[in-house]
Amino acid sequence: MNRIAPFEWIVAIRFMREGLMQTLLIISGVALGVSVIVFISALISGLQSNLFRRTLDYQAQIVIIPPREVARALRRADDQATLVQPRAQRLRSVDEWQKVRKTVEALPGVLVVAPVVAGAGFVVRGDANKSVSVTGIEPQSYLRLIALKDKIVAGKADLTSADIIVGIELAKDLGIGIGDKLMLQTVSGANATLIVCGIFDFGNKGVNQRSVYVALRTAQSLLDLVGGATSLELNVTDPFAAETMAQAIQSQTGLEADSWIATNAVFFSALAAQSMSNTVIRFFVGLTAALGIASVLVVSVVQKSKEIGILRATGTSRWQILRVFLLQGGLMGLIGSVLGSAAGWAFLIAWRGIARNADGTPLFAIEFDPMLFAYAAVGATLVGTLAAVFPAQQAAKLDPAVAIRG
Repeated sequence: MNRIAPFEWIVAIRFMREGLMQTLLIISGVALGVSVIVFISALISGLQSNLFRRTLDYQAQIVIIPPREVARALRRADDQATLVQPRAQRLRSVDEWQKVRKTVEALPGVLVVAPVVAGAGFVVRGDANKSVSVTGIEPQSYLRLIALKDKIVAGKADLTSADIIVGIELAKDLGIGIGDKLMLQTVSGANATLIVCGIFDFGNKGVNQRSVYVALRTAQSLLDLVGGATSLELNVTDPFAAETMAQAIQSQTGLEADSWIATNAVFFSALAAQSMSNTVIRFFVGLTAALGIASVLVVSVVQKSKEIGILRATGTSRWQILRVFLLQGGLMGLIGSVLGSAAGWAFLIAWRGIARNADGTPLFAIEFDPMLFAYAAVGATLVGTLAAVFPAQQAAKLDPAVAIRG
């Protein structure tokens, strides 16, 4: 027979109904396992997405910077090398950054490339003086790079040469708001009076307290880097391929290219550890369900040995007996997966209602991926079928005469 005939279905369902208590216990066990897999998988996926988004909200995926300056040892007249101290790095521009930008933009997978001028400075308002990290940006490209516009809590993110954007903590420290004036001064002594046009909140107190954004030309003038860019920052279509892309850019341009993966190695390792933990949980839950189904079917073979012997004596083939028990395993896995997916979905709904921040917003977003439920159903059905292989083989091998005598 090339397909499963109704006969096997009828016998399989009848065997399951006769051992109803055992069947219900195994289905309940499978449902519980599937609900745990669905809940944990969705929870870890949501947590990883939240951490990933928070990490890259205010950080470019790849940063191109000039190669480091290296001090070389000079030999004295007596041909002895002198001790050389590492050279302090100066604020330097990327050579021909406009040309490098065009080269990088032409690479497949690059979404946006933004020039940046970054350096140290001070903001002064009255008697208050705060050290800050100054970032000069080109709004039309930089606002596509990080989520600065989405993080603006007052004012706007669009900059002119007379504007400055500050963090919410810095604004509180200085007692300023939209439209107020600040003096921005650099270590070289250059200064400019700028108008606060926007206030951002990245959810990170350090960033909110020490970062300010100005127009690219303003930063170039203040940091004595007219026409230059201290770095080129870019995003790519696949963030997890950023390190490979960074290495390709470095070999092609001769400049240093640091990816977010390299600069956040600990965070990336934590994501990998979470994914591995999720895989281990799935494996052991699936193994537990498989052993439960196999043990029940082994007992069923012993209990139904006479019935199996009668079926064999009346012309039922070994393959039909084999399929009866495989069907039982698959059905218990499928029914358990459907109930478990529903339970997992209910757990996720409950979690979304409980896990909230102090202001009532969700702790982190959890998406309901329909494919997760489909994978759970297919996986549980497959596990149930595989778990039934050994009991099915034992049942198919029973000798009809011996089975009937019992």
